[in-house]
This record gives sequence, C-alpha cells and structure tokens, in this order.
Amino acid sequence: METFERNRGKIMALVPCYREEESVPNVVKRAFLVDGVDTVVVVDDGSPDRTADAAREAGAVVLRHDANRGKGAAINTGFQYALSHNFSAVVTLDGDGQHAPEEISDLIRTFHETGADVVIGSRMGDTKLMPWERRVVNRLMSLIINKSLGSGVSDTQSGFRLYSSAAMNVCVKECTDCGFSAESESLLQLSMRGFKFAECRISTIYGNEKSKIRPMKDTWKFFRMIFIFRARRRKYMRSGDNSIPGGPNVVS
Repeated sequence: METFERNRGKIMALVPCYREEESVPNVVKRAFLVDGVDTVVVVDDGSPDRTADAAREAGAVVLRHDANRGKGAAINTGFQYALSHNFSAVVTLDGDGQHAPEEISDLIRTFHETGADVVIGSRMGDTKLMPWERRVVNRLMSLIINKSLGSGVSDTQSGFRLYSSAAMNVCVKECTDCGFSAESESLLQLSMRGFKFAECRISTIYGNEKSKIRPMKDTWKFFRMIFIFRARRRKYMRSGDNSIPGGPNVVS
C-alpha cells in the first residue's frame, strides 16, 4: 500500500524565500517543468520587495508571512499547506538558485527506489565549487549532527530535500526552531522516531548570492537546539518510551 501511495501521490515543490524577487521566477518556472511535480508553492517570509508578486506571476501558489519569521517558519507553513492539500511528499529548495530544480527528479526517483522518508540532496560528492568556509562549517556541523543521529549523513546542512507526508507531520508537530537550525532539528526529531533517510548527489552551485545566515546568532541557536534535543532524548530514554526507536535507518 505504501509503495502504491508513493507512486500515485501528488508531489509539491516548496520554495521558502526572503528577498528573492530576481531569482525566484526562474526557480519556479524550472520546477514546473520537472516530471512528477504537481504544484510549486513559494512561502514569502515577509520580504519587503516584490518576491511574492514575482513568484505569483511565474505561476506559483504564494503564501506570505506579514513579518520575517525565519526559514524554519517558512518551511513549516509550506508543510502545513501540503498536509492540508493531501500531498504525499514535498521537495524543498532555495529560491536563490543554489539548487537546480531539474534535480528534483533525482530526489523523487530516490524516494521511490529506497522507500526512505527523507531524501537529502548531498553536495559533498564534489566540493571544489563550495567556498572553503562553507565547506568547513558544513563538515563540522554534519559531524556534530551525525554524532546525535548515530548515522553517516554526508550533508546534513543541505536544504534540498524531499520529505514524505509522515515526516512532514512530525516536523510540524515537533520542530520548534524557526531559523536556519530548523533543517538540522528536523533530522534529529525524525531520527529519534526511526524514520529512514537516503541521499542522492546534487550539483554544488554558488554564485554571487549573499548568505542570509548570521554567523554568531545562528551558531548560538544551532548549539542551543542540539542541547535541547539531547536533553529531550535523555528524557525519553529514562521514561522508557517505546514509541521512540532511537535512531534512523540510513538507506543507500
């Protein structure tokens, strides 16, 4: 039954955006051309420019926050929309052009072939085009996350992912971080519940886009999120809650 639902279910492309009026139309139009994508939804996280209008003119369904609430909050809004409209899976990708929409098909194929609940697009197969500071930070954070996951996900910081409806449901209920740490938190929350992860290789694309990550504040929030997660996991273990399997199954 699960395989049947995967093959027949609707898939949504989700693009969280902040100040992306110039790049988001191209992302939306290219995503619509991917076989298997039924709808493209852009969540405009309170942009002061024409991001929402540009995305709507390109054909996307646009959801808008009145104020900037963070990438995690934008993804959560998109997940709620997907669940309420009965999508079987959602592919998240950035609106600044760092992710090639054509590669959505690779994530969908891996989703069908592996039976994973989350498919992560990994850039670590070819890091030559990745700025050295990003490469160092990504590897360090992946090392920290993997220690908590008890697995070997190569690119835990990639925002190019596919989530099943079951995984989205957990993220909406359990993930509390509204910023950039939300994507790390989602892996931790899902791993604690035994969800299966898979990876597929994606292109490493960096242009002149300006990072929206605030190094000091977002690093502090990342470690705070890790601390809270580990405290919650210890609480589950002490309580003997058998509903929490305690680790992901990473499939290849």
